[in-house]
Amino acid sequence: MGDIAKGVLGGGWALVVGWVLPAALNLAVFLLAVAPSLRRTAVVERVWPDTAGQTALLLLTTAVLFGIVLNALQTPLHRILEGYLLWPRGAYNRGCRRQRARKERIANLIARPESRTPVQRALLNEQLARYPADDGQIAPTRLGNAIRRFEEYGHNRFRLDTQVLWNELSAAAPAQARRQVETARTSVDFFVALLYGHGVVAVFALVALTSAGAERPLLVVTAVMLCALMPLWYRSAVYATDEWAAAVRAMVNLGRKPLADALGLVLPQQLAEERAMWQLVTRMSRRPYRDAADTAFAPYRAAPPDPNCPLRPPTPGPGA
Repeated sequence: MGDIAKGVLGGGWALVVGWVLPAALNLAVFLLAVAPSLRRTAVVERVWPDTAGQTALLLLTTAVLFGIVLNALQTPLHRILEGYLLWPRGAYNRGCRRQRARKERIANLIARPESRTPVQRALLNEQLARYPADDGQIAPTRLGNAIRRFEEYGHNRFRLDTQVLWNELSAAAPAQARRQVETARTSVDFFVALLYGHGVVAVFALVALTSAGAERPLLVVTAVMLCALMPLWYRSAVYATDEWAAAVRAMVNLGRKPLADALGLVLPQQLAEERAMWQLVTRMSRRPYRDAADTAFAPYRAAPPDPNCPLRPPTPGPGA
């Protein structure tokens, strides 16, 4: 049934599940717990719907609008939680040091396996895998590192910078790999949208405490519960990146050869040569063209077809 729904919605599946649904959930909490206290104000009373049907329509329309806006703002919303946007330099550096120390602590625990069961060691390896391989890529937050690990995967293994060549890689990779990446990211977006929505509703609940006739116990409980759930949604977003990382890894591994073919290049058999080739492709994509690029790419270009060697055998004649 889920596959049928995904097929009907097409590309809108990520928008509906990742952003519209959590917006609807947060709006429902707002209407049930916060809006009754705000309804007594003149402004809210003027626009408040009269019937249950109108209320449901308002909820649906507002959820769709908020979902579209959040989807458009997904990059800055993610970057705030990753530690890249609106973070003072001091807080950024402290966060990086703390995350680097945490990664080192987990690695030291793995190096001393004598006092741990296989399950405990597997969980430690799972936590360590949520960090980028290169310590120079450490981000100041757990979510930032969990995402950065697969952002640097292609460059670390093959010198294929997926941040620069993502659109080309997505266009050339198998369709199933692209769908896996989109579906896996939707889970992370869902928890991110839920987290931000809880924060906004909690602020409105605290503001509603100042209104006349406010239901203070309900508003306080709502604000406390929402604030208590926000760390849970953040941790859930971190865990959800595991599937996202696996999907991106599969796209890189399976999409390298189709991407090389689409660019008119031959994927080398040796890993060192392949790394050199992708480094050239990345450099060519980021820098202005120079004549030396033609010579640099010559060893990796596909040979032109030989006119004396047809690609397919001739069609037999009638007398064959």
